[in-house]
Amino acid sequence: MADVKKIATRDSYGNALKELGAKYEDLVVFDADLAGATKTGVFKKAFPGRHFDCGIAEGNMMAVAAGAAAMGLVLFASTFAMFAAGRAFEQVRNSIGYPHLNVKIGATHGGISVGEDGASHQCCEDFALMRSIPGMVVMSPSDDVEARAMVEAAYKYVGPVYMRFGRAGVPVFHNEETFSFEIGKGEVLQDGTDVAVIANGLMVAEAMEAGKALSEAGISARIINMATIKPLDEELVLKAARECGKVITCEEHNILGGLGEAVCGLLSEKCPTPVRRIGVNDEFGHSGPAGALLKQFGLSAEHIVSVARELCGK
Repeated sequence: MADVKKIATRDSYGNALKELGAKYEDLVVFDADLAGATKTGVFKKAFPGRHFDCGIAEGNMMAVAAGAAAMGLVLFASTFAMFAAGRAFEQVRNSIGYPHLNVKIGATHGGISVGEDGASHQCCEDFALMRSIPGMVVMSPSDDVEARAMVEAAYKYVGPVYMRFGRAGVPVFHNEETFSFEIGKGEVLQDGTDVAVIANGLMVAEAMEAGKALSEAGISARIINMATIKPLDEELVLKAARECGKVITCEEHNILGGLGEAVCGLLSEKCPTPVRRIGVNDEFGHSGPAGALLKQFGLSAEHIVSVARELCGK
């Protein structure tokens, strides 16, 4: 996919907010002194009266967002994933999740691909934290087209939503004219019968590359984009497990608590199936170039191919 246009989904987030701001006057954006990095500055430039910098006080930002949502506004509260899910967890849980308020959390800079910012900012625990909050929708888009559609779907959904957007550019492979997004629904990108590879975020493009390589090796891989981690598309996962017999999950997140565990939890109860989880193996990251780190931590098409060949006995 070297010749395919790449766009960071954090840019998609900022652009989507600007587009939606022109359509919906009740859309308001909060940021925690990171508008340039989260790209909410794009919205701020277009609608300065509806963008508020809450400073480096993420917990307070979430509490204020809850209050504004209680007044009927649709709040998008943005900062890095480490601060949105980690530092502000209590306020997200108690002030947004418990009363089920209409706040959308736009978290950027999630995962190992944050790169040089290092372990303190490479949040690989956010899916787990946000999945644990009752009623919270948790999503991670695969490309620009899906990210922008996801932001609008989040606006229209009544209730709390957590979305993770990336710093690194990812290939744009969806066709904007034909693509439609629905919360809680996965997407089959390539059909197959030997193994199902279920991925989200930047790992979807890697899974697609792996699917091509596996096909050349005589392994038929079903590639599934599971952008919504919660609520999980259980019907699609169960269908893939029954028809393929083997499953691999791929995520830029700790293998504990994220997509892999959501899939394993479902299958263990309803369709016991051999599963391999590809993700960060319960360890912290470290500073380095994003691309090199992703390969080092096994978040690559090559590693997916290796795991699939081992699982399929080829």
